[in-house]
Amino acid sequence: MKKLLYLIPLAIACLFSCKQQTSPTVAEYFAPVDSGVQAAGIKMVSIQTPVGKFRVWTKRFGNNPRIKVLLLHGGPAMTHEYLECFESFFPKEGFEMIEYDQLGSYYSDQPRDSSLWTTPRFVEEVEQVRKALNLDSSNFYLLGNSWGGILAMEYALKYQKNLKGLIVCNMMASIPAYEKYNLVLRNQMRKSLVDSLQNYEAKGMYKDTNYQSLVIKEYYNKHLCRLPEWPDPVNRAFKHVNEEIYVMMQGPSEFKTGGRLLHWDITNRLKEITVPTLMVGAKYDTMDPNYMKWMSTQVKNGKSLYCPNGSHLAMWDDQQVFMNGVIGFIKDVDEGK
Repeated sequence: MKKLLYLIPLAIACLFSCKQQTSPTVAEYFAPVDSGVQAAGIKMVSIQTPVGKFRVWTKRFGNNPRIKVLLLHGGPAMTHEYLECFESFFPKEGFEMIEYDQLGSYYSDQPRDSSLWTTPRFVEEVEQVRKALNLDSSNFYLLGNSWGGILAMEYALKYQKNLKGLIVCNMMASIPAYEKYNLVLRNQMRKSLVDSLQNYEAKGMYKDTNYQSLVIKEYYNKHLCRLPEWPDPVNRAFKHVNEEIYVMMQGPSEFKTGGRLLHWDITNRLKEITVPTLMVGAKYDTMDPNYMKWMSTQVKNGKSLYCPNGSHLAMWDDQQVFMNGVIGFIKDVDEGK
């Protein structure tokens, strides 16, 4: 009898826990979040900066009080568009997801004050977006690709108390280390091609059509996106990039990092990240996949995902491996594994 009385509370707790872990119904998932006129989940979020107020573009898919994933695009100053592939995967899992164009990107305000384009200022922007969208440590997953991975890691270093999970895709923790690996990839190219690239670069001809053609054909198609035909969302993102901000922060070319991120390096601070973290690397990536795996051992609660057929945009060219791994990680964190 005593044993039975002991088991009753456990059974009740189990039932409550199981109820908490159920996915939202279709009606709950698509229930309106904002009152008034419905705008397909699009919300212009007001942010305060040192030089005034601006608005950034966000779009919410679904409603799940347990799982809300904010996507951080790369660049800097690309757009959310190349991350639209997540729309084919997250909603059917019941995950709430938010696409977001950072300040200066195509769908958001594009102020010209150069003082805005710093990593710490972007971190504060993400925090303001989080508050505006009511994301918190019980449900907030932050996923960043490329520059978005830098931003995600920097956000975690300052505000991880607000996170439930962190996903860093295709971004090393050090620009100097990335430059070294970039040189390894470049040295794998034929000598005549390297000589041609160096000839253009020595003259600062990064916008020359022939130089751009060589970079796209010989580098981007092998290490950025390996699909024989680039998807429309990827092409739109490249079409809409804010080159002024990109060059100011990243530099004039993938081969010539020379902007404000030149010396960025948080290698020795990875140990400070304690939230569950997934590091995603890919065989053909511009980022060293072995380094990405190593990063997962430096954070306190890290896991790694390797995409054997993927490149920098592994969410496109190794889609099933990438999405299955990311979705599995989010489910594991949600279930407390």
